Amino acid sequence: MPTEREFQVAPIVPESVMHNTKALSNLQSLTASIFGVAAGILGLESYNGFLFYFVFTLLTTVLFYAFRVAPTSLKSGLGMFDTSRYYRTQYEFWTGGIFGGLAGYILTWTLFYGLIRA
Repeated sequence: MPTEREFQVAPIVPESVMHNTKALSNLQSLTASIFGVAAGILGLESYNGFLFYFVFTLLTTVLFYAFRVAPTSLKSGLGMFDTSRYYRTQYEFWTGGIFGGLAGYILTWTLFYGLIRA
């Protein structure tokens, strides 16, 4: 267990970073399936379906940032888009969930498209 001195020297706690990453990943996986259901019901095909996924996944990340990360980073004096205190990299935060949830999105998209259109 880290001591108080170690927290003062390195205030970023790896366990907290892993927890934050897991919470964001779970949210993005869940919303990817929900977006797949919506795209299948709407009957989206080809590029329109993928564009739907990318737009709404980025919207989900922006909303997560606005409600969870931005208020705490502004209070602590970090920059507006600095997520390094809560996540490993900014790339992982902003685009990590796009490819992680893509398989679930395609699965539910094709399932519900087939159920509605068949």
